[in-house]
Amino acid sequence: MGPARRDIALVQLLPNAMTLGAICAGVTAMRLAVFGAFDMAVALLFLAALLDGLDGSVARAMKSESLIGAELDSLADVVNFGVAPAIVLYFWTLWQDPITGWIAALVYIICCALRLARFNAGTKSGLGDARFFTGVPSPAGALLALAPLFLTHAFPEAAHPAWASAVWLVLCGLLMVSRLPTWSLKARIPRRFARLVLLAVGLGGVALISWPWGTLLALDLAYLLTIPLAGVHARQVLPKG
Repeated sequence: MGPARRDIALVQLLPNAMTLGAICAGVTAMRLAVFGAFDMAVALLFLAALLDGLDGSVARAMKSESLIGAELDSLADVVNFGVAPAIVLYFWTLWQDPITGWIAALVYIICCALRLARFNAGTKSGLGDARFFTGVPSPAGALLALAPLFLTHAFPEAAHPAWASAVWLVLCGLLMVSRLPTWSLKARIPRRFARLVLLAVGLGGVALISWPWGTLLALDLAYLLTIPLAGVHARQVLPKG
C-alpha cells in the first residue's frame, strides 16, 4: 500500500480563502473608518459577516473541514466582530471622549474575545444545546454595537453624546459574555412557517436596499426582542439543573 496522498484539490482551499477575505474586509472597514467613510465601513463589515456565515457551510459541503480552518475562523471573528466594530465606533464618535471611549472599545473587544473562547471550549467539549447560544453571538454583538451609528444616520436629529455610545458598547460586550440563552440558527421551526420566513427574508433584503440605516436599526431592535423570548423558550425545553 503506497503512502497517503498529501495533495488536495485547489477548490478545497475556498473556505479558508473566504475566511481570509472576511479578515481583509474587516481590516479595510477599520481603514475606511479612519477616513470617515462609515457607510462603506459598515458595508464591508456586513460582507465579512456574510463570508463568516458561508465559509463553514462551504467547508462541510466540500468535506474540507480542518482544525486550521476552525482556528482561522475564530481569529477572523475576533477581528471582524470584536476589533473592527469598536474601531469604527471610536473614529465615528468615541474619539470625542478619548479616555472613556477607548476604555469602552477595549472592554468590548475583550468581551468578544472571551465570548469566542468560551464558545470554542464548549464546542470542543460537546457541551450545550445546539438550539441555543450562551450569550449574544459575536456577529449579533457587532450588529448591536453599531446601533448608535445606525440611529444617527437614520434619524440625524437624534444626536447623542459620545459617552452614550461608550456605555452602549460596554453593554453589548456584557451581553456577549452573559449567560443569557439566545437562539442559534440551528434552531428548528415548524415546516408551515418556512414560507413566511423566506418571505420575511426577501422583504428584509428589499428594505435593506431601500432604507439601509432604518432597516439595520429595526434588525437590532428585533434581535433585542428575541433575547427574552429565547430565555422563556430555553426554560421550557432545556433540562433543569
